[in-house]
Amino acid sequence: MPQEPDASLRRHDVTGVHATNVVPCHKPSPTRLLSSCGRAGSIPGAASVSCMEWLQVLEILIAGGWAMIPILICSAVALAIILERFWTLRRKSVVPPELGEQVLSWARTRKLDPQHIDALRRNSPLGELLAAALDVRNRPREVIKERVEDAGRHVMHRLERFLNTLGTIALITPLLGLLGTVFGMIRMFFAVMVSGVGDPLKMAGGIGEALVCTASGLCVAIPAYFFHRYFRGHVSGLVVDMEKQVFALTDELTIAGEARAAG
Repeated sequence: MPQEPDASLRRHDVTGVHATNVVPCHKPSPTRLLSSCGRAGSIPGAASVSCMEWLQVLEILIAGGWAMIPILICSAVALAIILERFWTLRRKSVVPPELGEQVLSWARTRKLDPQHIDALRRNSPLGELLAAALDVRNRPREVIKERVEDAGRHVMHRLERFLNTLGTIALITPLLGLLGTVFGMIRMFFAVMVSGVGDPLKMAGGIGEALVCTASGLCVAIPAYFFHRYFRGHVSGLVVDMEKQVFALTDELTIAGEARAAG
């Protein structure tokens, strides 16, 4: 006659079955929740940035101390200037193609009524210079040249608008970062003086503030200086192209004036 298994063994078998079939429920950690929240609402095809990464960036900015405020303001102003200058200094809007040839044809065919000249003046910076030459087309060459130079100074000032501000940002942001570095080191030394060298967290806070300010200032200054030099060179190239067009028109007006004087 078979023996009935012991009750303790039955309890052990049941416990074992349940232990093998039941999946343990792990409580999600805050780090996992933060890292997954950026993927939950991500746009298809776009690179999703997790909440943890944004929090890390925010912590880095806060660790820089109060010196990060003017550095961030300078970065926003520099970005606005760069975008505005890219739009304003487009070649086709400053030196429209075939505009010089069109004005030369006007000068040859004597189609120089006030309506054409006013429309030319409102067309572009190049058109403003050509219109200034046409305003005194019946005067000697020296007078035409002086009028064009006067108009050119105003045009040059508009083309270089905000570039001095961009250069100033490129100059002062490393100094702001250096100032933040100095204050971070002062904070670290005060922490050492109060609590001694046995508390590494306070020392790390001061060192972190110093390094963040220095890096942030350089990250703003390097692009600002690069685009400042780029726009300076771009404006110089535009001015050379406009000078060529103006010289060609001045020569045409001078020849026409000499022909009228000889006739």
